[in-house]
Amino acid sequence: QTQLVEFGGGWVQPGGSLRLTCAGNRFNLDVWAIGWFRQAPGKEREGISCISSSGVITKYSDSAEGRFTISRDNAKNTVSLQMNDLNVEDTAVYFCATAPFDRTCSVAVGDYTTYWGRGTQVTVSS
Repeated sequence: QTQLVEFGGGWVQPGGSLRLTCAGNRFNLDVWAIGWFRQAPGKEREGISCISSSGVITKYSDSAEGRFTISRDNAKNTVSLQMNDLNVEDTAVYFCATAPFDRTCSVAVGDYTTYWGRGTQVTVSS
């Protein structure tokens, strides 16, 4: 059973937007920091954004800063990533993952050693 499920990926033209959602599958997200990551073909997985368990702390990679917004709704048991002004370099499989941080979060892939979703494909092309 996969504890995390990502959805909302798809195809979009450059300049477009997508909203990804990470949902807990019979698994409570509210005690976990959540990170979003992506992996393009032939490239290493990279951290995009993260949010603390309370939602107070958020962090972004340089590539995501100013274009992506992470948020969480603990009542709905979801964490979302709003992605605007997408470009072809954003094409990748996007994953969410949990980390047991208290009052903070991290965009480092190595800090997420507990649960990962299976990913959702985002394709940006004209």
